[in-house]
Amino acid sequence: MTLYRERYRVEPARLKGWDYASEGLYFVTICTHDRAPLLGDAASGRVRLSEIGQEAARRWQDIPAHFPSSCLDEFVVMPNHLHGIVVVETCHGMSLPNPTNPHGMSLQTQTPKPYRPNAFSQPNPGSLSMIINHFKSAVTRFARQHGYRGPLWQTRFYDHIIRNPASLTRIQQYILDNPARWDTDRNRLANLWI
Repeated sequence: MTLYRERYRVEPARLKGWDYASEGLYFVTICTHDRAPLLGDAASGRVRLSEIGQEAARRWQDIPAHFPSSCLDEFVVMPNHLHGIVVVETCHGMSLPNPTNPHGMSLQTQTPKPYRPNAFSQPNPGSLSMIINHFKSAVTRFARQHGYRGPLWQTRFYDHIIRNPASLTRIQQYILDNPARWDTDRNRLANLWI
């Protein structure tokens, strides 16, 4: 945290100098508020989604319908978080995955594009932040309509820019293995008191 005009502010979590509306593959983790298990429960390597968790899965899969310059790769909804890979580019005609060149782009030569902030510090249209904000808002609206009144999501999300095919493969496997690791997951263990 830094001091700005005699007030502390939280530093941005995004990579400085990277335009999150530019082509890229992004590994995203979104957590529920206080990591509460609002999206379902898991046991024996299987996740049973709550009504809100089912809506989160549907809304995640709908992202390309709302953001045509995006498509999705692996994802999993866990009891208190979601992991997914979002591809920002023109995705028409793609077949995922292709191990030699998974997304028709040279991942090894990706370089940051200059960040162009808009006048009101809102996320750029089609950017990763805009996509995630839209997703979180849609699931929150559903939860409110179905009686949930508390905060649903943490205000931020974690992202990692995937820069090469080996990293993509490792992250895809991490996502697929997530339900099997739930019994020892530190985020689950932190919520045993709930």
